[in-house]
Amino acid sequence: MELDVTLIILFILTGLAAGIIDAIAGGGGMITLPVLLISGMSPVEALATNKLQGSFGTFAASLYFVRKKLVDLSQMKLMIACTFVGAVTGTVIVQQLDTSLLASIMPLLLAAIALYFMLSKQIGDTEKARKVSDALFAFTFTAAIGFYDGFFGPGTGTFFALGFVSLLGFSMARATAHTKILNFTSNIAALIFFAIGGNIIWLAGFIMAAGQLVGGQIGAQLVVSHGVKLIRPLVVIVTLTMSAKLLFDQYQNSSGMLFGPWLNLFN
Repeated sequence: MELDVTLIILFILTGLAAGIIDAIAGGGGMITLPVLLISGMSPVEALATNKLQGSFGTFAASLYFVRKKLVDLSQMKLMIACTFVGAVTGTVIVQQLDTSLLASIMPLLLAAIALYFMLSKQIGDTEKARKVSDALFAFTFTAAIGFYDGFFGPGTGTFFALGFVSLLGFSMARATAHTKILNFTSNIAALIFFAIGGNIIWLAGFIMAAGQLVGGQIGAQLVVSHGVKLIRPLVVIVTLTMSAKLLFDQYQNSSGMLFGPWLNLFN
């Protein structure tokens, strides 16, 4: 595809905005995917290129959190491995199964999670008592969410954060930091398969990634400096927005199936 100056600037600014939002609350793909699609990419190319540029944002945020000692990678080895295996499995299986049932359930589930983040007294800047061990959390929860990210995707960061808060008792800032590490892991797993399939538009992805690198750093700094006061409302807003978008997509699809044959009579 040909990239003019306007498109290059749009890609960089989009990556910057998405990187900031993604580092704080997740959901940056809601910004980047539409822009990639209107640039002329096919849906598969847009999804693949989105994984490429998104990996840079999650890497930048992850690196910042590690340097600030909110994350100890040596204690996350099993979680990272389970997330990677789960994401690879989901990416392989999604190519052979229909995701329509999951798509119909997700808006309600995301709305319920938004209410949890809005109302729960467990979410704050202080640590709570953990309910499960790291090993159990890795083999069950992170493997399952990694699988979900490879299989479907929307709300992955929210699910990871929910697990760290409700099951391991993390503060919101620490949960967000650990979430970015696992987000980066699942992104890389999916990216490998997209690269093998030859679906990535590399130049466009790297240009948008430049904005993601800066945005990821900015977003991570805001997490550290503002904590739950910033993260909680943004998670709620982004999660409800994702839920609304999924519902709207379903409405469009069902309307097309219902009215399509009648509209074809006039073509």
